[in-house]
Amino acid sequence: MNIKNRASARTTTLTVRVPVKLKRRIEGLAKTTAANRSHLAVEALEAYVEEREAQLAKIDQGISDADAGRVVSHHKVKRYLQAWGSKGKLPPPRCK
Repeated sequence: MNIKNRASARTTTLTVRVPVKLKRRIEGLAKTTAANRSHLAVEALEAYVEEREAQLAKIDQGISDADAGRVVSHHKVKRYLQAWGSKGKLPPPRCK
């Protein structure tokens, strides 16, 4: 969500306990960037949630691929990786 949308979006309060050192770091960053702590916390939470959602979606896709048999054998991957940095480079292994 960009800053313009955030200003007009409905909001709610979320109370969290953070280590004292982290709070001090957030306060220092807020002073340095002329942003308020709440703004920085929302940005950090948005980035974290987006990253985790993307990671979980990729895991789900990997499980679906494995269930459908779209896999590369351990032997082929190992052989490919062991060839890195050698004169006998191999093309990346392909799924069945």
